[in-house]
Amino acid sequence: MHAESVRGTMFQHVVFTRAGRPSRTLHVYLDGDGTPWRVWGPATDPTPRNPLVLRLMALDPDPSLYLGRPCYLGLAETPPCSAALWTAERYSEAVVASMAAALDRFLMGSDVDRLVWFGYSGGGTLATLLAPRFDRSTDLITIAANLDIDAWTDLHGYSRLIGSLNPSRQAPLPARIRQRHYVGAKDRVVPEEVVARGSIDPGTVIVVPAYDHTCCWEAFWPALLADLGSLPPAPAQGRSKERLSWPDG
Repeated sequence: MHAESVRGTMFQHVVFTRAGRPSRTLHVYLDGDGTPWRVWGPATDPTPRNPLVLRLMALDPDPSLYLGRPCYLGLAETPPCSAALWTAERYSEAVVASMAAALDRFLMGSDVDRLVWFGYSGGGTLATLLAPRFDRSTDLITIAANLDIDAWTDLHGYSRLIGSLNPSRQAPLPARIRQRHYVGAKDRVVPEEVVARGSIDPGTVIVVPAYDHTCCWEAFWPALLADLGSLPPAPAQGRSKERLSWPDG
């Protein structure tokens, strides 16, 4: 992978890229919230300690890009960073707009004509907010994504994320964007009921037996990528609820 720093709006973003096989489709990976809090208060560095999303990207044969968040990956002390940007305002317009601007800058002069979004946990929240901002977005794949941040904070007894955008309150994604939202049947961090509360078609939620929030998505990833090529066209909104389950193994 190649690492570089890309300017967003008022923030810098660490970006990792991987060339992959020739393609005009770019897979965009967004990571989880990492470590926003410590026992005594906000963390000094929210960067995820478990590089799960980078490991997933390493399994992807297509051109791919890991888009870092503002203030993550060693940038926490870079002005105008503050702890609010990885705590209550982690999904704020300032964060989303800067990530969109950074990706726009990266895409300048490229021949990419399709964007496929992969978001893990809080990265799935951001992917859902970012995908409709790009005309080139064709697919959205989330893993254990917090798609209703109010339902999630209420479930765990946390303070609400005042200042953050809530995907459940945005308009449904354009019909041109195909969606799949995977969740582990044993996930207690972001359970199925939180994922299903998003502004999404219920039939796009896929429950994976025996999996939880972190286990065992690497083993699952080749099958998920292969399945991506067989996705049907984006369904019309308002379809009756259909709970899909991924087979064991």
